[in-house]
Amino acid sequence: MPQGSIKKLVHDRGFGFISAERGDIFFHCSQVQEAPFDELEIGQTVEYELGEGKKGPCAFDVRVLSSEPVT
Repeated sequence: MPQGSIKKLVHDRGFGFISAERGDIFFHCSQVQEAPFDELEIGQTVEYELGEGKKGPCAFDVRVLSSEPVT
């Protein structure tokens, strides 16, 4: 599974972006597994399934690997 770190979160709209080798990947709050979206923090390491959304690449089945943000 690809890995990256959370780059941006838009809590009031329910989405965010993961910084990855291929560039930034969009993810929707409904795709976050095993952790509440509201508790995610910028810099946390995540793994995900890469897929294609309406507007380009997006992440599915996002799982947090580190509970602490990477600085």
